[in-house]
Amino acid sequence: MPLHRTSLTRPLMAVAMVAASTLCAFAQKPPVPTRVRGAIESVDGDVLTVKSRSGEDVKLHMTGDVKVFGIIKISMADIKPGSFIGATTVPGPDGKQNALEVHVFPEDMRGTGEGSRPYDLRPNSTMTNATVAESVEGNDGHSLIVRYKDGEKKVEVSPETPVVTYVPADKSDLKAGAKLIAFIKQLADGSFETNRISIGRDGLTPPM
Repeated sequence: MPLHRTSLTRPLMAVAMVAASTLCAFAQKPPVPTRVRGAIESVDGDVLTVKSRSGEDVKLHMTGDVKVFGIIKISMADIKPGSFIGATTVPGPDGKQNALEVHVFPEDMRGTGEGSRPYDLRPNSTMTNATVAESVEGNDGHSLIVRYKDGEKKVEVSPETPVVTYVPADKSDLKAGAKLIAFIKQLADGSFETNRISIGRDGLTPPM
């Protein structure tokens, strides 16, 4: 009987070791990116070559129904109670949610991505898309109380925080040198395609 138990145990241990190594490999595999930020290097038909923020050359195949949005600067005065905004925040040492950027959605984009979730702009950053309930001006900027379907958040906006909005744009705005953020999907052959691009106007780098 001991011999029989050993003969069964060894194959089971081998299977367990293979499973563990496979899980480890999956855990170590970097996540597939869903956004690329950078500058357009060239445009060839429906293919954009982008120098990413991290210095990589990325080729993006635009879908036939790609949507292009322009990004322009605005001021805090343009944000009022009832505005639907997106804010990328990081927690400060005092626990306050400090805005890295704020973007105001036009009315026809109200409700886009409503809610709060982890984001990839900076480590520990969060994206919150919500309606402004209250805006209070203080000595160090503004405090925004924003509400979304699952909760509420207080966002601190300093005078240096970029504030932008979306304006109409099209593929003719995709030119070498322009800065963008593109939502991407990796295809089976390893290439990337995009169906949504936000492009900075007048040299602006989209801050989101």
